[in-house]
Amino acid sequence: MKFIVSSTYLLKQLQVLGGVINSSNTLPILDNFLFELDGTKLTVSASDLETTMSSVLDVESDNEGSVAIPARLLLDTLKTFPEQPLTFVIEENNTVEISSNHGKYALAYADGNEFPKAISLEDPSNTKMPGHILATAINKTIFAAGNDDLRPVMSGVFFQFSTEGLTFVATDAHKLVKYTRADVQASQVAEFIMPKKPLNLLKGILGASDEEITIEYNDSNAKFTFENTVLICRLIDGKYPNYEAVIPKENPNKLTIDRTQFLNSVRRVSIFSNKTTHQIRLKIAGAELNISAEDIDYSNKAEERLTCDYQGDDMQIGFNSRFLTEMLNNLGSNDVQLELSMPNRAGILTPIDDLEEGEHVTMLVMPVMLNS
Repeated sequence: MKFIVSSTYLLKQLQVLGGVINSSNTLPILDNFLFELDGTKLTVSASDLETTMSSVLDVESDNEGSVAIPARLLLDTLKTFPEQPLTFVIEENNTVEISSNHGKYALAYADGNEFPKAISLEDPSNTKMPGHILATAINKTIFAAGNDDLRPVMSGVFFQFSTEGLTFVATDAHKLVKYTRADVQASQVAEFIMPKKPLNLLKGILGASDEEITIEYNDSNAKFTFENTVLICRLIDGKYPNYEAVIPKENPNKLTIDRTQFLNSVRRVSIFSNKTTHQIRLKIAGAELNISAEDIDYSNKAEERLTCDYQGDDMQIGFNSRFLTEMLNNLGSNDVQLELSMPNRAGILTPIDDLEEGEHVTMLVMPVMLNS
């Protein structure tokens, strides 16, 4: 079995697939890329058993066959080559010989048949959407997903598809993000929880791509197909918490403020906050927002005053500055609105501008008790 491929083209595809491979695998075969050759089409796959991703590359060849090649060794080698054609020859003595313009390199391979087969989805439903919309949805939500192994359902992003639109939700019980698209619909109602790892991989590849992506899903797996790449992953099993119940409906106090100014103030003031609670205090009266923090143990404190547009009763509320910073960082708008009802109810953060037609973002941040 023999094929010729461009070094930079191969490296680019393998670097994407390399994100699937874990640093320590229970099965040694998973430390490899699976190369499957069928004439001029070379399919390269990587898997960690939960997630399998494969790309189809164009190569010069008229052979067929499959081998598993050590991923780390191959990537490290390819990174050092300038753009040039490389010739891969699979020898009988269990080595792959790679020939470049200046040399030859031999590495041991494993039998391609030992590589775990990708799952085929039985009776899936499917939805199509532009790649950049999915990438935005992942970007806007994934940071809010939890890391708690005891609550696996909250460690992923909840996909809710309906004929009215698509909703993506992530929460770790301290913060929650709900991202909705009314301009893309699914043919039928469906919901599933996607793990973080495949979402991060998708986010990296899709970027600003206008390519249409097809999502197929059943109760246990999801499959994403676009351009020359396929990603199949196991879904998180379980029922997602009723997030609508925690979003306060009546929020009479509304504060509108310049996002960058607010973010910079919160960042500065939080340096002086307690290192375990990261607590900052927002005090709103009239058109003035007072942001303060204090670390009593070290006698550190800071206070800033900002002008804002505020309708509502004077109030004081405490937040964890890390969550607030993450959320403000994740919004691209010039101005944001913070809606509040009471000091012990969640605050709702929404962007005022920078939204496409049919796009909605709601961010929820839980307050912390103020020690007056």
